[in-house]
Amino acid sequence: MPSSPIPRDTVVDSLVDRLRDDVLSGRYPPGSYLPPERELAAGYAVTRTSLKHAIVRLAQAGLLETRHGVGTRVRDYERLGGPELLPMLARTVGPAWMAEIFEVRREVGARVAARAAEHATAEQRALLRNLVDEVRNAPDADAAQLAECEIHRVIGGATGNRVYGFMVNALLNAYLAVREGFAHAFADPGAAADRLAPLIDALCAGDPDRTRAAADAYFAETEAIMTDGRP
Repeated sequence: MPSSPIPRDTVVDSLVDRLRDDVLSGRYPPGSYLPPERELAAGYAVTRTSLKHAIVRLAQAGLLETRHGVGTRVRDYERLGGPELLPMLARTVGPAWMAEIFEVRREVGARVAARAAEHATAEQRALLRNLVDEVRNAPDADAAQLAECEIHRVIGGATGNRVYGFMVNALLNAYLAVREGFAHAFADPGAAADRLAPLIDALCAGDPDRTRAAADAYFAETEAIMTDGRP
């Protein structure tokens, strides 16, 4: 059982985080039942009311399911879960998931960018060029990183397919949950903009093949920088 009490200032939020981490780290593996509420609440030093609120939130997130008269069980989230779980997984057991997230980022990102090259509106193309300038002129790595994320959201929207947009959002949300660990890739905003420029130029030219190749190159280069810390 947990050994340290939960801070009482944001007790439910903190309890959600602690219980989520205990589930995703394997303390309570998929298919297992949580200890009885009274025991679990005492272990976290919270009230049963706070515990019930936390369980409801984690059930809504797809990690737990409560059966009346039986108890609360950890769902088989790898089999039944959706992309909404990715931010939780990246934040809690990130190294075990980030390689797979980066792999999907490369494969989905290139396809999404190529489709956007065919379907982007003039307004979206102009916005993408402006966002590259925003990256280049960003005052710090944080601002450059957030502007780069917005570029990918716009590209997702420019496909004209809302499902692609949701997929991009899911990957971005997982990335944003741990983005501080990748901020070094944007320490030089000008260099970050230079890496983006070939992709955005190809997309804005409406050339899907060149866009796919540029996206492949961009994702591979930025992944290398993000994962081994090279400037």
